[in-house]
Amino acid sequence: MKKVLTGGKFNSIHPGHVYLLQQAKALGSMLVVVLAHDRHNGKPYAVPAEKRKKNIEKLGIANKVLTGHPDSFVQTVLEEKPDIIALGYDQQLPKDVTRELLKQLAIRVVRIKKFGEYGTKAAFRQKNI
Repeated sequence: MKKVLTGGKFNSIHPGHVYLLQQAKALGSMLVVVLAHDRHNGKPYAVPAEKRKKNIEKLGIANKVLTGHPDSFVQTVLEEKPDIIALGYDQQLPKDVTRELLKQLAIRVVRIKKFGEYGTKAAFRQKNI
């Protein structure tokens, strides 16, 4: 079994998010989606984690959806033990996830290309016009 971990805020699901999840899922046999903890979701259009979790689960792509730890992405990585971390085109690993840690845990990082011109701000504006 090859476990893939990806994450984000996912305040308003758009086709770019669906593409990210589908591409991440194709990298392995199990996809774990980590939602940013509410403490790290300071967007003006922030949606509570429980609702974001339900929205991701409804897509039926992820095998597991969870909210990240409030203080440490590494804690989630250590608990989930992914083989691959899939990043969106505009995402960076948190500073606490070092190259040394990735090497020690034998985790490969894969960047997923951008899909179209989709973005959460644009999706949020369209829904709220």
